[in-house]
Amino acid sequence: MLTLQNISYLHTNKDLLFDKISFTANRQDKIALIGNNGSGKSTLLKIISGELQASEGLLKSNLKPYYVPQIFGQFNHLSVAQALQIDDKLNALNEILQGNVTENHLNILGDDWTIEERCAEALQYWQLQNLDLNQKLEHLSGGQKTKIFLAGISIHKPELVLLDEPSNHLDLAGRTLLYNFIQNTSCTLIVVSHDRKLLNLLDMVYELTKRGITVYGGNYDFYAEQKQVESNALNQDIHSKEKALRKAKEKERETLERQQKLDARGKKKQEKAGISRIMMNTLRNNAENSTSKVKNNHAEKVSGISRELQELRSGVAEIDKMKFGFDTTNLHNGKTLFTAIDINYTFKNRYLWNKDLNFQLLSGERIALKGANGSGKTTLIKIITGMLIPQQGSIYRAECKSVYIDQDYSLIDNRLLVYEMAEKFNTSGLQQHDIRMRLNRFLFSQNEFDKPCSVLSGGEKMRLLLCCLTINNQSPNLIILDEPTNNLDIQNIEILTAAINEYQGTLIAISHDDSFLEQINIQKTIDLDHQKTRI
Repeated sequence: MLTLQNISYLHTNKDLLFDKISFTANRQDKIALIGNNGSGKSTLLKIISGELQASEGLLKSNLKPYYVPQIFGQFNHLSVAQALQIDDKLNALNEILQGNVTENHLNILGDDWTIEERCAEALQYWQLQNLDLNQKLEHLSGGQKTKIFLAGISIHKPELVLLDEPSNHLDLAGRTLLYNFIQNTSCTLIVVSHDRKLLNLLDMVYELTKRGITVYGGNYDFYAEQKQVESNALNQDIHSKEKALRKAKEKERETLERQQKLDARGKKKQEKAGISRIMMNTLRNNAENSTSKVKNNHAEKVSGISRELQELRSGVAEIDKMKFGFDTTNLHNGKTLFTAIDINYTFKNRYLWNKDLNFQLLSGERIALKGANGSGKTTLIKIITGMLIPQQGSIYRAECKSVYIDQDYSLIDNRLLVYEMAEKFNTSGLQQHDIRMRLNRFLFSQNEFDKPCSVLSGGEKMRLLLCCLTINNQSPNLIILDEPTNNLDIQNIEILTAAINEYQGTLIAISHDDSFLEQINIQKTIDLDHQKTRI
């Protein structure tokens, strides 16, 4: 069992990341840990794994942890065996087998005589059977590094597995292996992921927010349904509170008007009755005090309702506050944008595709471009956008405005500040206050206008780029997204999905995230593994 009691964490600059986090994980629990960027999910996994120490609180566990991080650059100087922490055992076993049987070698190896076989089996499962264990990680792809650390689970046989965005960089075959592992393992799992297909394989959702951990007893679809119920109830409460506020303000106005009429009528009567000046002043003061008391009572009530309404509105999801307003493209649906006839491209004197490609792109279509790592997806995109020319076959390319959004959001100029980047796209002559309103709409506060683009997270860069596209005077006719959901949290994936679903132009998406492709209403698939087009 794993138990966290009142765990808090302070950054080195003393900023509080999260406060008094408490939860329990039992043996064989499969838990999805979700939350917005910056909520502290990765930090919490590192605390559980022992890589970080909590600022305060108690962590108790009788489960042996194994941690698969999200980022692997810190291991690039290590060999595969060193990264898996099996190099000493493999060296000891090799020395013993060669006859160098020493007490030191026996102590290092212990009873782990099957380490070599387990290592080979694990690497074979993750399709790394030809991998040299002495090879440095710096020469491997992101997908291969992920698979190496996933292979370590079978090698070390931990009781508790902590996975931080494990499906990042994995192609479809790798993701399938990961999904099978998650379904079949008896380990206790705590998984941070934005991959909704993966999240639906887990039994519980733990949501990390500023208020702590909220537990939902079901998979991600169940969580989403519960959140929708909560959102509907919240919106109903807001509507009711807004109605109550309007009524309170109307009642306040009517009461004050009635009181003022009564005071005026009383004054006239008093003047006709010839009441002395001293008495008149006394009566006037009493009337003013009465009016002031009525006014204060109503003002207090209105203020109370306003505070309650503000508190309710603070719970509204950020995505519901955003409005995108993409302009429509100037191309009619069905216009031919690109035609490829028997095209191919050579790489190292070999054709990239086993069969020549034949396909057509029409205005308004939504297309998924699929293929394993190395299948030529990026090359084909460069041909479609005019950056490369096919070395065989013929193409037709219509004049149209296209935007290629790669995994690194390289359209964002890291030398600029947030506001300067938005201003760069201002070809329609928007006033300064209009640009600021657009940035606010995409969740950039005034304090962030002078933030360097170089320090923005992936989700922030995505939001800024979407904002810039809406500032531009014309939406692109073609948007190409290259693994757009990598390194985005669920909230930012929902923001991206909502924006794309408002877009009226042609879309090409390269993605292994089937849930994302389904939600953006893909109509056609170009599959480079099988060189065919499916509708």
